[in-house]
Amino acid sequence: MKIPQEFDTIRPWEPEDLPEVFDRLLSNDQFKQVLAYLYPQVPFEMIAQKLKACKTNLDFQLALAYDFVHGILKKAATGCEMDCTSLDNTRNYTFVSNHRDIVLDSAILDVLLIDNGFKTTCEIAIGDNLLSLPWVKDLVRVNKAFIVERALSMRQMLMSSKRLSDYMHFAIKEKNENIWIAQREGRAKDSNDRTQKSIL
Repeated sequence: MKIPQEFDTIRPWEPEDLPEVFDRLLSNDQFKQVLAYLYPQVPFEMIAQKLKACKTNLDFQLALAYDFVHGILKKAATGCEMDCTSLDNTRNYTFVSNHRDIVLDSAILDVLLIDNGFKTTCEIAIGDNLLSLPWVKDLVRVNKAFIVERALSMRQMLMSSKRLSDYMHFAIKEKNENIWIAQREGRAKDSNDRTQKSIL
């Protein structure tokens, strides 16, 4: 699928991007340290081989994230479920929710979608303020994140918001993806989880 060039700086990495991105990640010392911490019993070469075998972003999520997130839930929660009785798992949706950890919360949603028979997970909106390290930006884009640009002038913000909106429509209608967006900019630190009016 041809993705309009105007989305190149904000879109998730596509399958054709992955080999080059995996090479960058696997040569990054900080990424290697994170892998060693998360998978202390697994040799780096085995993880690298598993990563390079992934042909799509969903392959990556199933190969590296799915079991890991299930492991976290097993250790830290007494249960985690999603009522999908009113959802058709052959259609695509925009999910809007609060969050405490944007990466983990959206990863849990991805696991629940897979467990409920959805054919795809979610593309995730994430602010560029969280992506100061290039390898982190690469990793979240492999994990189907699209970038919300922050700290812009009013004029730039209007243009960026229009492009972001256009991309979300493209992701749902053309790429047949679900998307996840937070209900407000940043997370609520005072437990006030009311949805920001501009989101609606």
